[in-house]
Amino acid sequence: MDRPALTLPDTSDPRRLPGCPAPAKLNLFLHVTGRRADGYHLLQTAFRLLDWGDTLDFGLREDGEIRRTTEIAGVPPEQDLVVRAARLLQAHTGCRLGADIALHKVLPMGGGIGGGSSDAATALIALNRLWGTGLGRAELQALGLQLGADVPVFIFGRDAFAEGVGETLQPLDLSPAWYVIVSPGVSVPTGEIFSAEGLTRNTPLIRMADFAASTTRNDLQAMACSRYPEVQRAIDWLMQYAPARMTGSGACVFAEVPSARDAERIAASCPQRWTAWNVRTASRHPLYEWLE
Repeated sequence: MDRPALTLPDTSDPRRLPGCPAPAKLNLFLHVTGRRADGYHLLQTAFRLLDWGDTLDFGLREDGEIRRTTEIAGVPPEQDLVVRAARLLQAHTGCRLGADIALHKVLPMGGGIGGGSSDAATALIALNRLWGTGLGRAELQALGLQLGADVPVFIFGRDAFAEGVGETLQPLDLSPAWYVIVSPGVSVPTGEIFSAEGLTRNTPLIRMADFAASTTRNDLQAMACSRYPEVQRAIDWLMQYAPARMTGSGACVFAEVPSARDAERIAASCPQRWTAWNVRTASRHPLYEWLE
């Protein structure tokens, strides 16, 4: 499937920020290395940002109200991470301004490619600019962690090796690449997979410098595939062309391929019951320069 490249928003009107990009991510591997006393899982993973994602429009309000102007099936505004991000930034900074927010979804929900987390990160970055709240990257990352473990990496804005619950980030310098991403048409709840009794939670730690040469995997994949067999079927199909695995807690699966032409050809041959995209990587988040 064709996927539009992400571009910078129009900043000519100080009261509006239309077309703010929220890129997807892949987990090149995901190891569950332990579990804290509070129930949060300790991880090691490598995040890869993609030139593909959702977009959000922001309009300034003087009355302090946060209003989502688009309907998202199955996601009421009170549960939307974007709305929660805006209110968290208000509360943290004491800002009395509000915003109208339109969310244009491209990324499949429950896909493990960071859609909701990326949308929330873009809301924090964009509203920090629109409201003039002046938070730096590190402070905004800490704020994003309150919304979810994947939010900080999008504010970090680079490919990253992550540890802890996903908040300890080190930059990775990776060569540009093309991927085929397949959505097998199911939505996998992250909480269900992480809380499963049979999940392995003791994978040995690896060093960042060694991860590319190490034998890695996605520790969540077996559990997701056992509960959602269509994920395994998508992996098996994609394995015909290149080594494939699941990203995040699923359901999307991916494979790196040699060229844009290969990615287009493989995505075009995807079975009709699924959706596939040919996607290139992004060296930085499009809004990277908006933070210090």
